[in-house]
Amino acid sequence: MANGLARRIALRGPAFAALLVGFGSICASSVQAGSGDGYYGGQAEWAQRYDADPRLIVKRSTTPVLSPQTMAATEQAIETYREIVSNGGWGTVPSGQSMRLGANGAAVVALRKRLVASGDLDRSAGASSIFDSYVDAGVKHFQARHGLLENGVVGKETLAALNVSADVRLHQLETNLVRLRSYSGNLGDRFVTANIPAMAVETVENGAVATRHAAGVGKIDRQSPVMMTKAIDINFNPFWTVPPSIVRKDLIPRMQKDPNYLSDHKIRIYSKDGQETPSSQINWNTLEATNYTYREDPGDMNSLGVVRININNPYGVYMHDTPEKGIFGDDDRFVSSGCIRVQNVRDYVAWLLKDTPGWDRPHIDEAIRSGQRVDAKLSSPVPVYWVYVTAWASPDGLIQFREDIYQRDGFAPAAANSSPVPQLPSVAVQKAASVRTLDPMSDEPQ
Repeated sequence: MANGLARRIALRGPAFAALLVGFGSICASSVQAGSGDGYYGGQAEWAQRYDADPRLIVKRSTTPVLSPQTMAATEQAIETYREIVSNGGWGTVPSGQSMRLGANGAAVVALRKRLVASGDLDRSAGASSIFDSYVDAGVKHFQARHGLLENGVVGKETLAALNVSADVRLHQLETNLVRLRSYSGNLGDRFVTANIPAMAVETVENGAVATRHAAGVGKIDRQSPVMMTKAIDINFNPFWTVPPSIVRKDLIPRMQKDPNYLSDHKIRIYSKDGQETPSSQINWNTLEATNYTYREDPGDMNSLGVVRININNPYGVYMHDTPEKGIFGDDDRFVSSGCIRVQNVRDYVAWLLKDTPGWDRPHIDEAIRSGQRVDAKLSSPVPVYWVYVTAWASPDGLIQFREDIYQRDGFAPAAANSSPVPQLPSVAVQKAASVRTLDPMSDEPQ
């Protein structure tokens, strides 16, 4: 019994324990609007602002995703979820209009039960039909564990994650434990992990996370590869040579629609003998355009941004900055053709160049300000691991899940006697479609 209690506490984590305290302060304030397309009922009560208590915030762990500690915590999480499944799992939350603070109805009761079952809400919060600040904090805790925007609103993506069954989550944990074990060797004193489904990059030094970065990764049909490699050098203010695949898939269709597209984006055309060629000399309604090289000038609007990080690999992919910083605020950042875009790239590059003489942060900023192409070779190549991990746990008991966007977790099409596995690829596809199609992500060697 004691072990079972320990497992339940491990599932809930310290942020869950904080739900038991700090509820005394109530202040009158309006409900902030969140994303969604409707309400369950109107405003039902004054907003309780206990959730401003810093103890309720899901803190970022300094434990790397690829570490013995994460592997051990994931093993414990599997035991916790086996217990949940053996007890019948959890129910679903009715679909319909989105729910937020102040909503009222039977769907809120179902939501409370669902959050309690997964440890995101304590039973002491009651069974009221009102979406109060207890439920709001529970939803935010759930969203934090699933890599969703922590706004407390149960919209389409949060609802879909809530309605993934407990046995599916257990299978995710078991599948990803195998992946974590495959990285149980010596990864290096300093290394980089890019977790593709989490759309996140972390730098690791002496067993602890040094920096974290949101990332933009490969689209469903142009996937970022799983690989072990090394960062070898960095290009400041890089040119971008358009890969042949993107010439065919994106550039030619763009030029057919807008003859000024290349000039507007400062992309120059070069013949096989290196001569610059006017776009007017090319028949864009044929494949003649594939016989030329296309190179985008350096600058703030260059598709690579102001930094490119080169990594050894046979796929022609790399890591880089982006002029489209707004993507880092999106829940779904499957926007590239295989490469990885890195938020706060200057911090990332400063960490990579930390042991390279002459490349402190002021020199990095100076190189970028110059507007000229400048290259920096790392004195010691840094190991880089592009991984696909959709479920893991940290030593503080927080259990994380991410959408299996590339469908690699081994879920076969639903059998006749089983329920279909909820997935959300359509959401990522819709958002990716709204982002500039001609991006710098190479899906084949340049």
